[in-house]
Amino acid sequence: MLTGALLILAPLFFGFALSLENRRLMTVIHYTVEALVYFILALLGLGLGQMEGLTSQLGAMASQTSVLVAVLFMANMTGLWLFHRWRPMVPEHREEPAGSTGYVRLFMAALKPLMAVMVGLLAGYFLLPPLPQAEQLATWSLMLLLFLIGLQLRNAGLSLRKLLMNTQGLGIALMLVVSSLLAGVVLIPVLGLPWHDVLALASGFGWYSLSGIVIGDALGPAWGGVAFMNDVLREIIALAIIPLVIGSRPAMAIGYGGATSMDFTLPVIRSNGGLSCVPVAIASGFLLSFLSPVFMGVFLSFG
Repeated sequence: MLTGALLILAPLFFGFALSLENRRLMTVIHYTVEALVYFILALLGLGLGQMEGLTSQLGAMASQTSVLVAVLFMANMTGLWLFHRWRPMVPEHREEPAGSTGYVRLFMAALKPLMAVMVGLLAGYFLLPPLPQAEQLATWSLMLLLFLIGLQLRNAGLSLRKLLMNTQGLGIALMLVVSSLLAGVVLIPVLGLPWHDVLALASGFGWYSLSGIVIGDALGPAWGGVAFMNDVLREIIALAIIPLVIGSRPAMAIGYGGATSMDFTLPVIRSNGGLSCVPVAIASGFLLSFLSPVFMGVFLSFG
């Protein structure tokens, strides 16, 4: 399993080591990443649809997901509240919040990953015969995705030194990691998995396309589905709570979004928290995007 973990991590760091200046190529990479995400999620759904005894396991999966989401939410929000008390941050200027149409659009976009998984699940359950190479195809697709994301992170015009010197963003990210791992420790007897597998489940930090396929490859499609739902629900909940709490407790709003705070939830953070929240959110999301595959790879290597 250690070899598999290294294979997961190597493309990300290799991509981050390469510097590109061709903007047209970066545009192509952006759209390729988007297509790969939905392709990988469809493969995750396909694995779920062809899983033996799917209907009998749906109830258990829903229960496991609910417990995971609830415990992580309470642990993350408590930890981020404590961090806010220690290092309070007050947004400087708030822009006009996005209108209802803007939020509807964001919530609909957040549902797209679920739709991709559902398409794969229905195709696997009703239409397609078992595909022996599906798991291998998903692994290679994930490795390509991580390589391209490494390229994006390196060539996003962000200084790694400045990001790591943003102590607010760094502290938020580390608090989310610590509180998530503590929640994982609490969940070990509840989920009935070895400690390292539960901690791997708790280490997705909102990166659903990564956690779903990595956990699914290691623990089976049912747990891959639980990991995916846990992280996609984190994104959806973050969209709902950011406007409510960012004005008084920015650390909680920025931190709970996890890795998505540097991309998907960033527009909501900016419109409700102001420009002063943007570098903090980017620094936090950037660090969590790197730490998520590292933590999952390390914990799963114990299996």
